[in-house]
Amino acid sequence: MPTYNERENLPVAVERLTALPVADLHVLVVDDNSPDGTGEVADKLAADLPNVVSVLHRTEKDGLGRAYIAGITKALDEGADVVIQMDADLSHPAEVIPAMLEKLETTDAGVVLGSRYVPGGSTAAEWKWYRKALSAWANFYVNLILRLGVKDATAGFKAWKADTLRAIDVASIKSNGYSFQVEMNYRTVKKGIGIAEVPIRFEERTKGASKMSLKVQLESAAMPWKLLFGRAV
Repeated sequence: MPTYNERENLPVAVERLTALPVADLHVLVVDDNSPDGTGEVADKLAADLPNVVSVLHRTEKDGLGRAYIAGITKALDEGADVVIQMDADLSHPAEVIPAMLEKLETTDAGVVLGSRYVPGGSTAAEWKWYRKALSAWANFYVNLILRLGVKDATAGFKAWKADTLRAIDVASIKSNGYSFQVEMNYRTVKKGIGIAEVPIRFEERTKGASKMSLKVQLESAAMPWKLLFGRAV
């Protein structure tokens, strides 16, 4: 769970995760030196729940993709069988995790996406029409170019088998921001590994600020073409 200025949301996210009926669940917070003190909040949670929560402190904010790679690499090094990636802003519903794990265990999928665009899924009701249109267009655009065969190609809520992450060599991924999600899916498809989806309702954050920037949007638009022509894999 990468964090940057999420001091208000993080305790709620951890509380929701630790309430799940999931055995041997561990929460790894990857904090990018948040100026609002999120790192200190994470340390307190780790002190209160030493066998459940741990913290990886990074000294600089260099993108969501780099934070995910750092966290995933640490989780794999520590022997995780399944790695779940999710945001700390409460937009990803923790209560769906058991269904994601069940799908991972009962199918041949190597990764399960929490999907807004399969039947039963939805985007936040608070979103304006143009934001919904942009999100839908981004998924259409990515699939048109890369033929991933999934409904929510830009999803950031995922449950991975450890073997899948090793097969796609996650540590070597160069993309950052939200295009990181697309590159991970593309590598998975290229390896012939199945991707499954379960429906989620994506919630709008109520505290803190979105990290989406013009630079991130431009990188995300260019990434499918780089992948298609072999410049990013």
